[in-house]
Amino acid sequence: MKWIYFFLGDPRKHSLEHRLFNTVSLVTAMLNFVVVLGVVRLENSLVLVALNFGSGILMFAMYYLSRVKSIYFSLYWPFHLTILFYLSAMWLYSGGSLGGNHYYLIPAFVIALFLIRNQNVFVVSSIYVLLPVTLYLVEFFHHEWVTSYGTDSDLYLDAGGKFIFIQILIGIMVFILRRNLNVERKKSETLLLNILPEPIAVELKKEGRVIPRLYEFTSVLFCDMAGFTKIAEKMNAEELVYELDTIFREFDRLCKEYRLEKIKSIGDSYMAVGGIPNQNRTNAVDSVLCGLSFQSYMAEQKQVQSLRGRDFWEIRLGIHSGPLVAGVVGTDKFVYDVWGDTVKTASRLESSGVVGELNISFQVYEEVKSYFDCEPRGSLSLKGGTNIPLYLVKGFLPEFADVQSSKIPNDLFKRLYESGALFTHNEEIE
Repeated sequence: MKWIYFFLGDPRKHSLEHRLFNTVSLVTAMLNFVVVLGVVRLENSLVLVALNFGSGILMFAMYYLSRVKSIYFSLYWPFHLTILFYLSAMWLYSGGSLGGNHYYLIPAFVIALFLIRNQNVFVVSSIYVLLPVTLYLVEFFHHEWVTSYGTDSDLYLDAGGKFIFIQILIGIMVFILRRNLNVERKKSETLLLNILPEPIAVELKKEGRVIPRLYEFTSVLFCDMAGFTKIAEKMNAEELVYELDTIFREFDRLCKEYRLEKIKSIGDSYMAVGGIPNQNRTNAVDSVLCGLSFQSYMAEQKQVQSLRGRDFWEIRLGIHSGPLVAGVVGTDKFVYDVWGDTVKTASRLESSGVVGELNISFQVYEEVKSYFDCEPRGSLSLKGGTNIPLYLVKGFLPEFADVQSSKIPNDLFKRLYESGALFTHNEEIE
């Protein structure tokens, strides 16, 4: 496959039109050179040799410019005028329509439509319609202008060669277009899955819309960088974007590891939710494990940066559990988003949290207290006069004493976690 990419272009770097231009110009040049060997024994072979050899040289030159110099859109008309001139001359010098020359115009027209960009479609279509009509009229009224074959064997030999040529060319075109259709489809699906969770993407493609859903038990994690503006002022734009990209890439990876769905990042803030779109009863523990991993990563990065004499951010983390509604909003640049009091409370929990600590609500505490060491930390006042107790997750319980509070669970904890043995409600919700 690497040799095909070498000669025709890599789909990751070159457009479908560019690769098709490379393919047609190279294959046409090579086959024209082969045809030269087949026509030397025919009557008027000198004319046919000149036509095939000359057009082969032109096609190879255009292949070189396209493949090596990446010039191909500006070669649209030279490319097609060369093809049209060649087909017209071959029509007159190799038996007219009896020689099968008119079949060449079918793939040529298809190629012209695929490669079209800024050219007028009506003009291109008119040329490919009027040319065969003109050639048929010339053959009908001035048959003497058409060079006939000397023998039937010459006719069959030339017609057979043209048939093979067209078959090879169409086969290559279909192969390339089919393969690249799959490549482009995979690209679009990958892009869609980067925007939406897989079940939501499937629903959107199948139904054309996504029905909002109520999830009874989820865990919302909010995170942001403490002192972001102060440290960011010491960086240029490229450094700032690079640092945030590095951090959020690691956060994305950790969310996947602990089955959280990333919802969005805004500036230095990051939001993820456990328990959607695939519902489960483990999302509170999933979220705490993910939050501890966030802490561990940021602590390591802060240590590395401090050795270089540079400041680095600490993070605030807040997690709250409860019901929410999730769905897709908008038609342009649509996003998968969540709404509800659970989301608002989680955001409040993070913004009022202790820097460098994992702040959780009472609802989360009730789900994770059997596995994590949690320390009370006052309460949070909500609208309507409601207060909810808050806790800080300090690490794992004594039975996991060999696990540092800032590290991912040890092998024992991980085995129990993955097997579901840690949870009293470990079954997936249908």
